[in-house]
Amino acid sequence: MADTGPQTGGDPEAVKRHPRLFRAARQRRNPRLRRSDITVTDERAVKRAVKAASLGNAMEWFDFGIYSYLAVTIGHVFFPSGNDTVQLLSSFATFAVAFLVRPLGGMFFGPMGDRLGRKKVLALTMILMALGTFCIGLIPSYASIGFWAPLLLILFRLVQGFSTGGEYGGASTFIAEYAPDKRRGFFGSFLELGTLLGYTGAAGLVTALYAVLDDGAMESWGWRIPFLVAGPLGFVGIYLRLKLDETPAFQKLEDGTSAHASEAADGVETTHKGDLAKIFRRYWPSLILCIALVGAYNITDYMLLSYMPTYLSDEMGYDESHGLLILIGVMVLLMLIINQVGKLSDRFGRKPLLMTGMISFFFLSIPSFLLVKQGSLLAVSGGMLMLGLSLVCLLGTMSAALPALFPTPVRYGSLSVGYNLSASLFGGTTPLVITGLIGLTGDDMMPAYYAMAASLVGIIAVACMKETAHRPLAGSPPSVATEEEAREILDAQSPDPKF
Repeated sequence: MADTGPQTGGDPEAVKRHPRLFRAARQRRNPRLRRSDITVTDERAVKRAVKAASLGNAMEWFDFGIYSYLAVTIGHVFFPSGNDTVQLLSSFATFAVAFLVRPLGGMFFGPMGDRLGRKKVLALTMILMALGTFCIGLIPSYASIGFWAPLLLILFRLVQGFSTGGEYGGASTFIAEYAPDKRRGFFGSFLELGTLLGYTGAAGLVTALYAVLDDGAMESWGWRIPFLVAGPLGFVGIYLRLKLDETPAFQKLEDGTSAHASEAADGVETTHKGDLAKIFRRYWPSLILCIALVGAYNITDYMLLSYMPTYLSDEMGYDESHGLLILIGVMVLLMLIINQVGKLSDRFGRKPLLMTGMISFFFLSIPSFLLVKQGSLLAVSGGMLMLGLSLVCLLGTMSAALPALFPTPVRYGSLSVGYNLSASLFGGTTPLVITGLIGLTGDDMMPAYYAMAASLVGIIAVACMKETAHRPLAGSPPSVATEEEAREILDAQSPDPKF
């Protein structure tokens, strides 16, 4: 039976008899935008927010990166001597342990960020990360205290992983909620610029230590220096983040009323803040899409930025510092172009850039590793550059694409849960899985096959996602850079616009 109620307008005859009633019902469901509904961003505030989130993210990933670049040395320091492959696997297993607790950190910090505020939780995650990293630098070696050494290492890696669970979701949410809709890709790309900066800083410091210290000094005390540096760096990041104001979207959630949102937005933005159960119940399709996207992205990311130096030294016989120098060169190049990729995603959309990156990994992984296996400096650099250019299409776009999957009231929590579930299953386990597959099969092309499988999942996920460029974040009114843009939106409204 057709629904003849005024809410649906299912009966054409009823619509003809009562046109004003049905027009009023449509307007209540899809109210016209007022000027006060549209947020005009303050560019200086946006830049401050982007700088603090990105630099804080750089410091977080500096802390995380130094472990992966010191994996061989850490294996010698913290695990019983004997088989080098077993020591390396033990080191990577400890690396992966931090990722096992990241979903718990995401479930804890994400809803907290939706309840208490983005900046407070981001400052707290930085405190924990700096503390965990600093304490790793103080642990005595296996030769000094036996099995207590790896146990303490695992404990502080768990602290690192738990804190990181609230980092990416919060930082990307923070930037996305500050940026104007038409420039969200550009500003979001600075978050991954911070990631590359952190990795580059970690790789540079470790390379310098390998260059000036012999193996004995490195294993005795040199490896501690990068971890101890994390303490003062963490305080800098905390200071930057606490100086910021909350995002306009979260201030709306706190107020419950605002001159910048319509009644429709009020109804959406003030409900079920931080409700973890509702995240899984109501937003599971978006969670699955997020997990698939992040899984493909993380496997390719960690394969290149974390695992490749170990691959070059362990499988190719490269000196540790040589492999790191090549990676540093690739990362510096990616840093130079990543913001341009963000601009391209604003111009052409998120999906075309993400699809380009996924398809490139699928078709270029085998040629890239065949080049790397040639062993010459030019061939290794060329192979890693091919992987890097594929990765930067994802790096420059993902920070704007992922926050747009979820509405404002549950964005931090949902993104933290989805991102960290995927990172736990597929990201941090990448070095361990690849090392294990090479040991099991004897095939040193396993990293290429693993990246191809991940990119195939990514291609399917990108095909299923909706385009979000140039559109307001779900649950938030439009955000623009100028008053002129706000007037253009108002002038372009149809008689019954949808908010």
